[in-house]
Amino acid sequence: MTPRGGWTGGGTGGAAHDAEGRAIARAARMRRGMYILPSLFTAGSIGAGYFAITQTIDSLTAAGNVGGAKNLDWAAIAICFAIPFDALDGRIARMMNTTSEFGKELDSLADVITFGVAPCLLAWVWGFHSLPETMNPELRRTILQIGSFVCFLYLLCGASRLARFNSSNNAQPRNPGRLDRKYFVGMPIPAAAGMIAATVHFCYGYAFPDRFWWLSVIWLAMVALLGFLMVSTWRFWSGKEINFSRRQPFQLLAVLAIVLFVLIRYSSGALFFVALVYMFSGIWARAAYSWSRRRRHSPEPEEIPHRTAPAFTESFLQQSPDVKEPDHELWHRGHTTLTEHPYAHESQQEYRAENDRDPRPDDY
Repeated sequence: MTPRGGWTGGGTGGAAHDAEGRAIARAARMRRGMYILPSLFTAGSIGAGYFAITQTIDSLTAAGNVGGAKNLDWAAIAICFAIPFDALDGRIARMMNTTSEFGKELDSLADVITFGVAPCLLAWVWGFHSLPETMNPELRRTILQIGSFVCFLYLLCGASRLARFNSSNNAQPRNPGRLDRKYFVGMPIPAAAGMIAATVHFCYGYAFPDRFWWLSVIWLAMVALLGFLMVSTWRFWSGKEINFSRRQPFQLLAVLAIVLFVLIRYSSGALFFVALVYMFSGIWARAAYSWSRRRRHSPEPEEIPHRTAPAFTESFLQQSPDVKEPDHELWHRGHTTLTEHPYAHESQQEYRAENDRDPRPDDY
């Protein structure tokens, strides 16, 4: 006989309650562990930036030009490796629903180190400090000083770009694009750092030759342009609408494998091409938007009034008021209009019989 309280039911309910509590505790432990995974990618990005800084410093004391070029090339490769780490930490945190303010601030600090300080130092050492000693000393000192200031502006613009990204809520660019795509407001700092690193890796870390010292002026303009693009309000494609968690065609795996092979095998040219295209994509989008907006707001040309009679007829009637205006019905019986072709009739004989005279002038 079962007691009134129902020991069986009570025991089952208690066991179920304990199992539910253990499941909640296990889920909480797993959730705390999930925060570690995106933080590991952020730590990898910081490590790549630190390695790039040390390699850039080692290039200053390396023996010979070849040794210094090798260190600068390794620094550029480390910055390029940090870009996918930075892209994956936020995506993994969103996929696992483990986003937090701590991870957001840690990611911003990592970006300042890896994509701000490291490429800034790399751009200064490779493009300005490595200028040949044989050139004009005064000119070399001037370029070195201006280059130092421009690299500082790059770092300042990158930090300002990150601060604006963290403080703004759903910022929109001044030149909006397609509604089904998501855009960055201004060039993201990893892309700007990738442009600097890809350029150095494209040259395999070798500095400008003696007779091509003027390339440092172009390098100066490029670093300044990257700083401006970061603090601008122009749109740059973010790629956030791409969702790898959804079902994709299996052919995409082969395409990704080919792209990965090209980037690894021909990294010097492929990375430089990709970075250059991405930088000019934002410039082209802004120019196209300005051109289309100017075209929409430009005044339309005035319409030309339609003439009811040839110009020579109007002038003739104005000069001879005694002459009456001919009957248009009789006029069109013996003359063709300007849009009528003489051979539009079935045959030439019917056309000549239909008209009183040959419409061709006699003074051919």
